[in-house]
Amino acid sequence: MKIWIATGGTGGHVFPALSVASELLSRGHRVTISRDGRVKKMVRDGAPHGARIAAVWASGVGAKNRWHQICALAQIGVSAAWLAVRFMFSRPDRVVAFGGYASVPVVFAAHLWHVPTFLHEQNAAIGRANKFALRWVRTLMTSFPTVDGIPSGATAQIVYTGLPVRREFMAASGAPLPNEMRLLVTGGSLGAQILDDVVPGAIVQMKNKKIFVTHQTRPENVARLQKFYAANKIHANVLSFIHDMADTIVNSDLVIGRSGASTVIELETIGRPAILVPLNINPDQAANAASFARLGGGFNVPQDQFTPRWLAATLTELFDNPSRLAKMAAKAHVPNNAVQIIADTVTK
Repeated sequence: MKIWIATGGTGGHVFPALSVASELLSRGHRVTISRDGRVKKMVRDGAPHGARIAAVWASGVGAKNRWHQICALAQIGVSAAWLAVRFMFSRPDRVVAFGGYASVPVVFAAHLWHVPTFLHEQNAAIGRANKFALRWVRTLMTSFPTVDGIPSGATAQIVYTGLPVRREFMAASGAPLPNEMRLLVTGGSLGAQILDDVVPGAIVQMKNKKIFVTHQTRPENVARLQKFYAANKIHANVLSFIHDMADTIVNSDLVIGRSGASTVIELETIGRPAILVPLNINPDQAANAASFARLGGGFNVPQDQFTPRWLAATLTELFDNPSRLAKMAAKAHVPNNAVQIIADTVTK
């Protein structure tokens, strides 16, 4: 079977696509992976052996500048026309799109030639590009059991598949808590200023300071935080980048962070309790955090409620009750079979 996999413009779209591509190739299917210029190196370096790579011309339409929006729409239109011609001569049997604007021209071209198309939504609230493309797909696959914002008139079948994660997270699935009062603070690759402002002050207010903190932050904040933790005799490892996030999460009893889809699914795959503070301008993150909180695995805390006083009281209560942390970890754990489920759904 010839299967075309469309990635988006970020690593969050690319890594799940590459995992599924690898699985489909291992099952004997022929796979082509399309990408735009933003993730050229990421796809080239990570594509499984045997996969073909195709370029599309696309970028985000959400820019505030009107001229940039017009240019982005023009790029998508040109790519859709080019793909429509390509599919006329070499039509795939299936198209699998992993969201983002780079997926839209692929989905449209597949629709023109009646190619069965499958669209994956990462977040617990459907994104703008996916909502637009949904009219042309047969099946919407989701990372979370429920997804907000799906139009009431949508005809696509909805299948809960989960979100593929990297192998190191799969290998750590269900790992027990270390029970060593270890806290991980991470704002993602760019850090999160509110975590840097609130977490250190909250830990200082705790009576029991035997806690060990791993704090990932922006490079320019590393020295300041190191000095603060040392001055208050708090054991902490402050760094700007975590090379092995799976191992770091495994060796943590509690995580404080943002709630991007990949972050939440990685926490669920391993099974770690968390305090999630969604980016206040991102409804996707708010929906993801709410979904995680419904499991009973942690807290969904809006930024205006994330204060040092609240956090100090919450950390004290949790670390003084290891059994509660263990129960939260068990509730947070969601076995991840996303790669197999997606491959089965696409090929059946």
